[in-house]
Amino acid sequence: MQLRGRTNGLIHSPIGEAFALLAAHKPTRPLLNLSQAAPSFPPAPVVADRIAAVAYEEDGARYVPQQGLEPLRQALAQELTQLYPGQVGTNQVLITAGCNQAFCVVASAMTNPGDNLIVALPYYFNHDMWLEVEGIQRRYVHPALDMMPTVADAEALIDDRTRAIVLVSPGNPSGVTLPPERLAAFYDLCAARGIALILDETYRSYRSTDAAAHDLYDRSDWTDHLITLHSFSKDLAIPGYRVGAVVGAPSALAEAMKLVDCVAICAPRIGQEAALAGLLHATEWRTEQAARIGERHKQFQMVMAPSPGGYELLSSGAYFGWVRHPHDLVGSLDVVADLLDQKDILVIPGTAFTPTDERMLRLSFANLSEPEIYELAVRLAE
Repeated sequence: MQLRGRTNGLIHSPIGEAFALLAAHKPTRPLLNLSQAAPSFPPAPVVADRIAAVAYEEDGARYVPQQGLEPLRQALAQELTQLYPGQVGTNQVLITAGCNQAFCVVASAMTNPGDNLIVALPYYFNHDMWLEVEGIQRRYVHPALDMMPTVADAEALIDDRTRAIVLVSPGNPSGVTLPPERLAAFYDLCAARGIALILDETYRSYRSTDAAAHDLYDRSDWTDHLITLHSFSKDLAIPGYRVGAVVGAPSALAEAMKLVDCVAICAPRIGQEAALAGLLHATEWRTEQAARIGERHKQFQMVMAPSPGGYELLSSGAYFGWVRHPHDLVGSLDVVADLLDQKDILVIPGTAFTPTDERMLRLSFANLSEPEIYELAVRLAE
């Protein structure tokens, strides 16, 4: 039976398409895989030990409270309160089955079909896919020369059916971190227009500064206009355990939980236990991993600075480089196929993150070793 519903015509996951290309490929030298941003290393030993222990516990496979394990919600609230100005409470945290689910339940809970969300380009592809399948109009804010969206451009798109502005910082795929003053300006716009700011902070641990990412939790009315999304997948190297979080007003979380109940009941217990162990006992390990990936970023910037082979780095950060390829008359998916076929390099086409731009590629450098990053530049220049 062939299904012909709302997903008919929706794009397939670009990660899946990349792996389909890889399955048909016969490499002539070691593959440089820059396609996926999931950590390629195991979690901290204390996290792995806790995962193993939970599997043998009496309640290890049972449901958890729908809002999530209270110790985990408390630990995340305390961490955010320590890292940011302002206060986050345990009752303002909802644990979800990954950050993807966090975005989906929030976006669906705040909209009706025909409403619109303003989305900064380049977008994270699963965000755009979900809004399309839900019948939510996307209004795109194009980046300025510094690869950041402007408040003025976003404001021009707001109408009486706009429900939120969606930002991702650091960005996937751009790597760009929005400075606190830009986030504050977007918040002020949302507050003035009576809409929400949805801020996806999946890669917050991979910024190039220890300063607070923003001071929005310090606003007296932050729960009226701000929802932040978080992931434990990258920070703790547990992407397969599917655990993320929504931070916002308890009333907003209550609406989102109605959808969580329909699609997952609750986030998996074993993932929540893993995340709790990481927050409580793997702080030094997390810091070391973030620093290591930060060094890879510096190496990546250095080797890409001369635009090897005409591949121009427009922005980078966290796990990603946003690169313009040199082929005027060739689509980005064809360039991806050629890079794999001719250079044994696997990347993601930019059309996964923009509606029409055929000149861009996303390179996820974080999983490459230092020699592989240098090898990347050599192969691009061939």
